Amino acid sequence: MPLWFICGFKIYRGFVLYFILLTVYLLAGFIALIPYWNEPDPVIFEIQSLYLYITAIFFGLFFAERTVERGELCLKAYTVACLVGAITGIVGYFNIGGTGEVFATYGRAAGTFKDPNVFGSFEIMGALYCIQLIMLRRTRHYLATGLSLLIILAGILFSFSRGSYAMLVLTTIVMIGFAFIATPSARVRRQILVGAIIAVALAAVLLVALLSVDSIRELLTQRTQAVGEEYQDPRFENQMRSLPMLLERPLGFGPLRFRLIFDLEPHSSFVNAFASYGWLGGFSFIVLVGATIFVGIRLCFVNSPYRTMAQVFFPALLGFFIQGFQIDIDHWRHVYLMLGAIWGMEAARQHQAGIETAA
Repeated sequence: MPLWFICGFKIYRGFVLYFILLTVYLLAGFIALIPYWNEPDPVIFEIQSLYLYITAIFFGLFFAERTVERGELCLKAYTVACLVGAITGIVGYFNIGGTGEVFATYGRAAGTFKDPNVFGSFEIMGALYCIQLIMLRRTRHYLATGLSLLIILAGILFSFSRGSYAMLVLTTIVMIGFAFIATPSARVRRQILVGAIIAVALAAVLLVALLSVDSIRELLTQRTQAVGEEYQDPRFENQMRSLPMLLERPLGFGPLRFRLIFDLEPHSSFVNAFASYGWLGGFSFIVLVGATIFVGIRLCFVNSPYRTMAQVFFPALLGFFIQGFQIDIDHWRHVYLMLGAIWGMEAARQHQAGIETAA
């Protein structure tokens, strides 16, 4: 990143709003940190926020140039990362060679992640990319793509993350819907339907095969039946109790102070934005999410060289935004990759549209 910044880059008009919102969000966090400079944890939290801010700016600028080439490279590399994560997660789940202690947590696949829920959600965009390659016939290696999809889906299944399951279903429907609606070609629409049916059939065969294993079926049944039980604890109660308190505190509680008051993390990025970053940070986060959703939807429908890529990046990011209501995603690095990709593509789209208009 330092080398890339030194070599030079261009800043397009479509990048400015993104830069302003991210900068305001970061500055709000450091302002809220002022009373707690002598505490190491809040300081480390804000340093991590600064690092993620730099990566988000970098990816936005990076994807704004040579967008198609870099976007496709990123999707391929991300999918390889998903395969590595899924394979290590599967190996860890079955404790092959004693790897369960490294690649599994509480009997659930975690791969190279600390948390199975983060691992499962990370895998989503890789699955979406494989589905799109099959659906739009954008690959010459159908067997390899299909096998990659099955491995990634197995990794998600063995994470036993209910949020990841819901996110996979939702984002897949959104991606297929965007592709189907955006194309004017009846032939391509038939192609999308056939490809989607094939991808769903592969997932169904995998699920049936894995559920034939007693230990997998029992754990999945336990996790399914436990829906709601884990959320009857103080998580949502704490969020509701915190709202009147936050209304009286323009600077919020301060970074990582929510846990000191309620003995639990906020378990909501939207609540955490106000709790850790104050009113300024909370509202800038909401505006950033809203603006990104608007830009992402437009990218998925407006005819441009970036529409196909956007139909993978944006549904995955939208899934994280929705998850943000019940889990803290604000320090998940891959979220900032997707955020930068969306705004980089938008900056490139606006720049290209301006050139074409001038011509």
